[in-house]
Amino acid sequence: MIRLEHANITVSNPQATAAWLCDVFGWQIRWQGASREAGKTIHVGTQESYVALFNFGGANMPRPARYRTQGMLNHLAVFTEEDIGAVEARVIAAGFEPINHHDYAPGRRFYFLDDDGIEWEVASHQGLAMAAE
Repeated sequence: MIRLEHANITVSNPQATAAWLCDVFGWQIRWQGASREAGKTIHVGTQESYVALFNFGGANMPRPARYRTQGMLNHLAVFTEEDIGAVEARVIAAGFEPINHHDYAPGRRFYFLDDDGIEWEVASHQGLAMAAE
């Protein structure tokens, strides 16, 4: 089986992004240090997969439009087996606004934008269990 091991994204502040990812998603910092060419990288996630948070250390380039730019990352999705409402409460406590709530087969999901404008989706299959009862 082939699985996604990690995604590498450029952020304005790897330390700040790693901190809220640990607080909101319960992830851990797996590694951090200087990047190969320039800047800093922090790997944050689980034993199975992670997000590499990169910052070049220089000026940012203009941000392309999500969903309208070929090759652009549209969003990152995480899946929770815990109560999605508890995750949403932590998202709010971290200062982010949950948007686009949807019930879908087989569960529920919502989205939020982080401080860098990166869209995150939080999904669960809790709706399937509730519908079966």
